[in-house]
Amino acid sequence: MSSPGSGIFSGFTKLCKGLTVILIGGHIVVRLLPSSVIYLALIPARTIPFGWNLITAGYIEQSLHGVVVSVIGLLFMGKLLEPIWGSKEFLKFIFIVNFLTSVCVFTTAIALYYITREENYLYMPLSGFHGVLAGFLVGIKQIVPDQELSLLKIKAKWLPSLMLLISIAISFFTPDSATYLPTLIFGAYMGWIYLRYFQRKPEAKHRGDPSEDFAFSTFFPEFLRPIIDPIASMFHRMLCGKSEASTNAQGYTVGGAPLIGSDPIEASRRRERGARALEERLAAERLAAGKNSEEPQIDESDNV
Repeated sequence: MSSPGSGIFSGFTKLCKGLTVILIGGHIVVRLLPSSVIYLALIPARTIPFGWNLITAGYIEQSLHGVVVSVIGLLFMGKLLEPIWGSKEFLKFIFIVNFLTSVCVFTTAIALYYITREENYLYMPLSGFHGVLAGFLVGIKQIVPDQELSLLKIKAKWLPSLMLLISIAISFFTPDSATYLPTLIFGAYMGWIYLRYFQRKPEAKHRGDPSEDFAFSTFFPEFLRPIIDPIASMFHRMLCGKSEASTNAQGYTVGGAPLIGSDPIEASRRRERGARALEERLAAERLAAGKNSEEPQIDESDNV
């Protein structure tokens, strides 16, 4: 007999299940062989010559609660994102965001050492999948921005901002904030960079998502956007200065705002696909839960 909650815990993709095995396996390895952390986690002073830890660090969870959160986040967010992006794009997103986040964390640790001369920044083992999870939240913001979360009573577009705000607030009261906060910040930012400028879309001729609804300033409250927009535009020109001419020819302005009749249509289609995929999943879970609740009643009637 199926359990009442089987609808919630069904429908996970094979790719996500395979990645959970890697996360759990990595945690078991560092538990059984603590010395392996030196080779698998990101330790800035040892990254040269152990350059592979820029890749492996993201899949190594050193704590039990870390691996639990990572597995749950991967399964449930992957359940929404992978069918929309496709397995290949989903895996590509994970690899790129993980690698770029590790590079940024490594650079930040080196910079902090030179500023403070504290060797702790060079030798603390940094690892975890939470940078990719932060990127997943940005993906959810892009796909179903107006979907309201009944538990939190907020729209999905505020999930990355809320996560970062809570993490920054907690960092003031925890001594080891350097082990997780830079990874979360860079994970969310690299996820946005990739989705904004580089993700390929089969149905569109351009890369990324230049819509105003996905601009960098949308991560901030409305009253801060007049301050954020000029700064974001400056970095946009630095990042995309060489490709803006070709982008404009395809129907987009320099600042990333779409022209009439082009990007709003594609952005609307993307949101509709995301909302439709989410509705289908919720409907399937409700149907499964309904069937499971009927089974005990049928068994009781048979016994009578």
